[in-house]
Amino acid sequence: MTQHPFGRLISAMVTPFAADGSLDLAGAATLATWLVDEQGHDALVISGTGGESPTTSDAEKESLLRAVVEAVGDRARILAGVGTNNTTHTVELSRAAEKAGADGLLVVTPYYNKPPQAGLIAHFTAVAGATGLPILLYDIPHRSGVPIATETLVRLAEHPNIVGVKDAKGDIAATADVLRRTDLAYYSGEDSATLPLLSIGAAGVIGTSTHFVGPRTKQMILAYERGDVAEALDLHRQMLPLYTGIFRTQGTILVKAGLRALGLPAGPVRLPLADATDAETDQLRQDAKAAGVDL
Repeated sequence: MTQHPFGRLISAMVTPFAADGSLDLAGAATLATWLVDEQGHDALVISGTGGESPTTSDAEKESLLRAVVEAVGDRARILAGVGTNNTTHTVELSRAAEKAGADGLLVVTPYYNKPPQAGLIAHFTAVAGATGLPILLYDIPHRSGVPIATETLVRLAEHPNIVGVKDAKGDIAATADVLRRTDLAYYSGEDSATLPLLSIGAAGVIGTSTHFVGPRTKQMILAYERGDVAEALDLHRQMLPLYTGIFRTQGTILVKAGLRALGLPAGPVRLPLADATDAETDQLRQDAKAAGVDL
């Protein structure tokens, strides 16, 4: 049976900023409430890469997490993105997130310094032992530079606090093997791969375009689970232009452009990201329209 430790529909929520680039906590609470109450999200990731975690301070991460937990923590699971390429720092962020009320942690593979698999095991094990929170590993080698190998995932699955994976590896055979050999819950880390991953036992998605197509994405997941593959495939095809279009420039940039178009809290991005140009926003509107979304 597929496990759903954090539900089925999750978005890596963007972090709203004010016009001057400061943290917009009221906007974050408003956006989280909209995603949960109107878009049907089961959980949110706060301070993931989509939340511009590389450019927010530790204090900002804690304040943001507390604001979202207060706004929707009684109606959705809240995961804190705590992954860094420094094990000690990741442990510190994990403990702070637990104190701030997080329900779980998303821990990305240490990036840039390219640790060996033995280092990954030691890193993730140290983080998993630092709190009592359940953990999703984030396997995204095209950004981190290092994949989490199958044997590493199988070994890490033995830790009681490591309950799943956000999978953006793009290797469906490797993912199928891990699902065959462990009880880890897999969440697609690439919007367009959600349906294929469901076919091998995935639990759902931690998405980007799901800021705009959350209800239909959940409908697709539930249709597949009840055996209505034709409906699931039809929904996948409907949303595909936005599943892929949201990444034409960069996911966070275009999500914020779309939210601004809808009059929802978003604000600018922080450098080194750059706000969407008029042409990029127009293209986003076209991709969204092709997916049945009016921006």
